[in-house]
Amino acid sequence: MGRTLVIGDIHGGLKGLIQLFERAEVSTEDKLIFLGDYVDGWSESAQVIDYLMRLDESHQCIFIKGNHDAWCIDWLEKGIVNDVWFVHGGKSTMESYQNLADEAKEEHLNFFKRMRDYDVDGQNNLFIHAGFSSMHGPEREPYSSNYSWDRTLWEMALTMDNRIKKDAAIYPKRLLLYHEIYIGHTPTLYYNTDLPMQGCNVWNIDTGAAFTGKLSCLDIETKQFWQSDTLQSLYPNEKGRNK
Repeated sequence: MGRTLVIGDIHGGLKGLIQLFERAEVSTEDKLIFLGDYVDGWSESAQVIDYLMRLDESHQCIFIKGNHDAWCIDWLEKGIVNDVWFVHGGKSTMESYQNLADEAKEEHLNFFKRMRDYDVDGQNNLFIHAGFSSMHGPEREPYSSNYSWDRTLWEMALTMDNRIKKDAAIYPKRLLLYHEIYIGHTPTLYYNTDLPMQGCNVWNIDTGAAFTGKLSCLDIETKQFWQSDTLQSLYPNEKGRNK
């Protein structure tokens, strides 16, 4: 039996992804769950998608859609250039697609569209890019954009008083729905660390690869994790994504 490895936000950092997989010694027996935000940041966004499409043919992969991926879909499909997206990594993504044929862009678009909003495994673990607000779970979420934007789930889990027991009436219902929840979206750099973080049963695997941090993956059974070098050191002549 292989491992189940969950991978944080990549943001165009193909060099970091390749280095991370070498360090984790990823094999075809491993199940790979990507938490979204594959593009926007470093210069190889289109190349990251190419790599993931090939990986999907040889490995068992699950791809969750992030907010930056949703922006990229709008651009590839409708030519929409969101102003916020453009200055937060969209420009570098557009540049990475300059030399791709229309047919290749269409293949990328179809790959993006096959991504999932979230996934629940057989052990009742939830994998989602950002979070959800409904106490009944993401399937009852009134706004699907929360899958890729919500931060309240993480903020709640991170600030929970550990003295509150799960059987207490005031224990958050959202945290009782799943065995464990794995997210990206909110860089752990915001909390002065470039390591994966845990709050209650929520694990945050976005260790700031878009900025000055590293790309990480974590074994959900053992909680062992691996990291690339900082993406800035792998792309020394680039600035990454604006905060």
